[in-house]
Amino acid sequence: MCGIVGFAGLRDAAPVLLDGLKKLEYRGYDSAGLAVMKDGTISVTKVSGRIASLCERTDEGRSMPGFTGIGHTRWATHGAPTEENAHPHLSNDGRFAIVHNGIIENYIQLREELIGQGYHFDSETDTEVIVHLLEMYYRGNMRKTLIKVVNRLKGSYALGVLCSDEPEKIYAAREASPLIIGLGLDENYFASDVTALVANTRNVIYMDDGDFAELSGDSVVIFDGTGRTVSKESTRISWDVQAAEKGGFDHFMLKEIMEQPGAVKATIAPRISEGRIVFDEIDISSAELADIRKTVITACGSAYYAGCAGKYALEKLTGIPVETALASELRYSDPLIDEHTLVIVISQSGETADTIAAMKECRARGARVLAIVNVVGSTVAKLADHTVYTWAGPEIAVATTKGYTTQVTVLYMLAVFFGEKLGRVSKKEYDKYMMMIARLPRHIQQAIDMNPLAAALAKKYHSSKALFFIGRNTDYAIALEGALKMKEISYLHAEAYAAGELKHGTIALIEEHTPVIALCCNQKIMEKTLSNIVEVKARGAEVLALTFRDNQKILSEADDLLFIPKVDSIFSAVIEILPLQLLAYYVARENGCDIDKPKNLAKSVTVE
Repeated sequence: MCGIVGFAGLRDAAPVLLDGLKKLEYRGYDSAGLAVMKDGTISVTKVSGRIASLCERTDEGRSMPGFTGIGHTRWATHGAPTEENAHPHLSNDGRFAIVHNGIIENYIQLREELIGQGYHFDSETDTEVIVHLLEMYYRGNMRKTLIKVVNRLKGSYALGVLCSDEPEKIYAAREASPLIIGLGLDENYFASDVTALVANTRNVIYMDDGDFAELSGDSVVIFDGTGRTVSKESTRISWDVQAAEKGGFDHFMLKEIMEQPGAVKATIAPRISEGRIVFDEIDISSAELADIRKTVITACGSAYYAGCAGKYALEKLTGIPVETALASELRYSDPLIDEHTLVIVISQSGETADTIAAMKECRARGARVLAIVNVVGSTVAKLADHTVYTWAGPEIAVATTKGYTTQVTVLYMLAVFFGEKLGRVSKKEYDKYMMMIARLPRHIQQAIDMNPLAAALAKKYHSSKALFFIGRNTDYAIALEGALKMKEISYLHAEAYAAGELKHGTIALIEEHTPVIALCCNQKIMEKTLSNIVEVKARGAEVLALTFRDNQKILSEADDLLFIPKVDSIFSAVIEILPLQLLAYYVARENGCDIDKPKNLAKSVTVE
């Protein structure tokens, strides 16, 4: 996830663009750049690092005069975070400059084609193919050129384009990535988020997928894929600047919860080609995979719980035993790991100290290491034999939400990918699993929409001394993360227990009005979970059940309810966790907690 901005008007563009990029830095912060037009010439300045470095290099924009321009702040996906890979990118003839948010899935084929046509590349990015396509197709009409170019692209994009033949204009295009037009007085803008716009205007137009825009200081024209002008109504933004940085939400955590359908889609989409899962990052043959005797998933915190949730699908579909191990324990445990072990390391930041140490220990024992990580160029990514990026974009809130769901999603896709390679997943099963994975973003959105009463439930449970989360099998794995969310942002004592273990000691803690959150979404063992609900209710517990709307037996026993759409438990974790994230968020809000920055916690744990 990156941030882009554009400006056309009667004042210097660079200071406006820099101000907008500062507001978008949460979307990416490993490199940044500007392209500004003056007298028909495009000048570009790029830096590796934060936007502050770009401000310093351009003297706060004063060294780049010109009334039209585009800017970019990068979250690296293709290519390391270097100046060469930073946006904007220039065409070989210097006529075009481009900024891009999204992922071009077919860039390798396009790159090879363009090299064959004589174009040279200065970066490792997927984006650079777009600017060379612009040069290749341009015949003096920018609208026709843009339409031709995007018809060659597979993937997602929000594009900003400069053409030196039209020095007073900027162009934009959108497909599956956010892009908003800002309307000003004798000046107009585009940006990835209203964050970058509200300091200058509160009148905006939300672009839809397939839309194009032509902006100058005195006009905005929206057109579709045929070149036909489209009428769009503007919207008045009522947020103040501080609120706009959170997209109108009170906290980044809530914003990131709501972003999860898009985040999971961004994780899935680039890895699906013609109805099949493709992991270009993984070079493991079927023979090498068949030589694996054991898989070990190791991580810390929520990443570890993501491993616990993904274990079931991996084990079921590959037939290879899967262990989960806390990285902080594995590194000291003299683990039984050798060259027949696949170690899957999970980390949001890629800099978790215990995880890195465990990873090194496993490599020293001969294991093949596959990393699931969000940060390009991080230590974990560099040390792994194979690295799969989640592409969730940066998280601002310390408590992870979309980081967890995208990690689990990758594990699900790996289970299907490896299962087929090993011959354990039939064609019929493969097609079924592909359909389930493709539907995950929609089901996540449904899980959000089905729980409008989460805030009201928080008013009932926020003053509890302790909350117990129970579940069996996959439900138990998800309960672990649900309880962690509750404790880390609300500071309430919250613990997850395997429901079948209640009678072996834990039930002694259940008394009158004790809150028990029961996860009841695994249909194969629903009757067993129901018996546990009856057990705790007999001792006075108040049960908040998470289940399907038509689960009459659970509905009749529970005191309160959270819902998810009915799904197969093999891929349910990324759906079940949504209502629990919402509940934790609203409980913390009721308790007046600093939700985005909970006490004693940091986003990246780089020490033991």
